[in-house]
Amino acid sequence: MSLRILMFLAVMSAVTGSPSSTVAPEATSQNQTVNPTGAAVDGGVSPDSTNEIQESDLNEPQEDEMETGVLNPDHYPARRAARVVQHYLNTRYGSPYKVFHLDTVHSATAENVTDSGRKYQVEFSVKDMISKKSVKSSAEVFFPKLDEATEKQLQELWYQQQRLQQQHTPVVTISCQEPLAIDTKAQEEAWYQQNKVNQSLVSQNLPDSHGHIEPGMEPLWHLGIVASSFIMLNQSTENTLYNMAQVANVTQLETENEQLKFEYDILLHDMVSQEIPRWRMQFTWSPTEGVRVLQMQHLPKCHNCKLPETN
Repeated sequence: MSLRILMFLAVMSAVTGSPSSTVAPEATSQNQTVNPTGAAVDGGVSPDSTNEIQESDLNEPQEDEMETGVLNPDHYPARRAARVVQHYLNTRYGSPYKVFHLDTVHSATAENVTDSGRKYQVEFSVKDMISKKSVKSSAEVFFPKLDEATEKQLQELWYQQQRLQQQHTPVVTISCQEPLAIDTKAQEEAWYQQNKVNQSLVSQNLPDSHGHIEPGMEPLWHLGIVASSFIMLNQSTENTLYNMAQVANVTQLETENEQLKFEYDILLHDMVSQEIPRWRMQFTWSPTEGVRVLQMQHLPKCHNCKLPETN
């Protein structure tokens, strides 16, 4: 426990006259101006307000030392590790009709692994945004140790030009039922065939500034969340907490093979720094192959970018 916290406990004990006075182990946020109604939520801004922002998601880690041992499942460190597993599941099982978001963290522990990083064990539930079905899972998440300069470099480099992401991406080992064994094959095949013929999908601002998405555009939004999980998984560290905020632009590209090909401009939301990083992605998707990322490019900062409202 830091000297600052010890001094605070001593003052609190003297003021209240109670030797049992304690401070909750929650690390409070340095961004006190955060407005939860304007922030992205688990899995992104949902047009039906399916996901609710957790106040604990806005709590930053202690500056002097990360917690070890048993963690409060409602606080930032535990939810950050579970959120990484959410992104991991989306990259492997997500589709325009199956998107995972973090529901509840049941328990979590953390331990230092010599000088190489920190390992988290988490028990949690994830829910499919579309079917609303959930499943309880467990996972181990290992965050490689990063110095400040490396972490900054990681956030600035282009995915295709450097190997840094591969060297410092969190490592996830999951023990889970076949994630939400929901049969979406018919819906995926119909959407695939429709867009394989037309190949003309173009849209902007999903959701719009009022948090609204036209029903016909929801599969594009869901696909954007799944694709953005590749970015968020690669970029996650112990000092970030990413959500998908908005698809700024999406264009379907021509392809000569059996895959649908898209280019997305995506706004993420790091709830720790309150920054809104912009990324451009090119990827393919089909019901049999899932999402295959071709390019991920970190774009210059957008000083006028704003998060869409929630309903």
